[in-house]
Amino acid sequence: MSRFATEKAGKKPVSLGLLGAAAFMVIADVRVIDPLLHIIADEFKVGVGSAAVIVSAYTIPYGLFQLVYGPLGDHIGKLKVITAALTAFAVGTAACAFMPNIILLTLLRFLTGMFAAGIIPVTLAYIGDNFPYEERQAAIGKYLSALVLGQILGGSLGGIFGEYISWRDIFLVFGIISLGVAILLWRGMRHLSDGHRPQSQVARFTFRPYFQLLTQPVARTVIVGVFIEGFCLFGGFAYVGAFLRDRYNLPYVAIGFMLSGFGLGGLIYSRAVKWLVSRLGERGLMGVGGLLMCISFLAIALFQNWILFVPLSIIMGLGFYMMHSTLQTQATELAPEARGTAVSLFAFNLFIGQGIGAAVFGRVVDNFGYVPCFIFAGIAIALLSFWLVKQKQRIGFT
Repeated sequence: MSRFATEKAGKKPVSLGLLGAAAFMVIADVRVIDPLLHIIADEFKVGVGSAAVIVSAYTIPYGLFQLVYGPLGDHIGKLKVITAALTAFAVGTAACAFMPNIILLTLLRFLTGMFAAGIIPVTLAYIGDNFPYEERQAAIGKYLSALVLGQILGGSLGGIFGEYISWRDIFLVFGIISLGVAILLWRGMRHLSDGHRPQSQVARFTFRPYFQLLTQPVARTVIVGVFIEGFCLFGGFAYVGAFLRDRYNLPYVAIGFMLSGFGLGGLIYSRAVKWLVSRLGERGLMGVGGLLMCISFLAIALFQNWILFVPLSIIMGLGFYMMHSTLQTQATELAPEARGTAVSLFAFNLFIGQGIGAAVFGRVVDNFGYVPCFIFAGIAIALLSFWLVKQKQRIGFT
């Protein structure tokens, strides 16, 4: 439903603060595992690499179900999908606190990731439906600030609970808060615009648009790029917390706060994005961003000083957002007539890459150690940025 239709119907879009609260919980739930991985591995008496199956079990279904929720939101209403998914996510997250073994925890994280997939991408489409173009950038910026905050605080809260309370309790708290947000959405839904198109305008669900999109060289470049980015960056970063614990025996609360530096890097980017774009351009953002991530991974692996991790984490986060935001912007222009399809495919590959990367790097950590894992991730990201810059020169992205 267009903004004009929304106003004509006498309904207003849902509060960005409420939608941001839902996004905060989803992102915090993803990042809370980083400082807790070692604790969970010890409790269930498995290796860190084996325990990382709970990371893949969450991110892979999160990526897979992106392809389902976008068309579903168009069909029955985006706000209905968001609220239903958040309710199921809340119940699944709270239930994680009571799992007696790694197998059941893995299964529940799979289900939780499956439901979480229906929240953030569908919300971005909802914002597009309910805010005119001249207001949309500010609306999305306000919404994304909640994501960055969740990324910053998720690791910190995980460290605090892991050190002083229990890793189980953080999931219970997240579940209860998420359920509260879902209830507020349910109660207010009848007064809010759902932003979906009339039934006669809704296309029959099909995966054909995704395959058609991949016939475009530019689309293939962006999709392959974000898959490798998720595989290397988040696949390797998943083990940084365990590395800090094993190598330096740091308290979990300190590890949580240190991992939050990644989110601070994203916050710095959001404040400096206009200046960075004007000075570097899109090629520069991808090239410099990849270089910063590479340097950070190599320095973490080779420099035997945990104090350096604090600035390195911030630099890595800054580099990631420089590269990722450029790819994400390009994804919104791949199919102007079907942005939901393009963004869903983009998010799908990011999280599938992250899930597979965590599993692959887990085997590297268990068999060869942390240092080869980080070196490989850093070099691969540098090569990716070089390839993306060359592709930008050759075919362009817009």
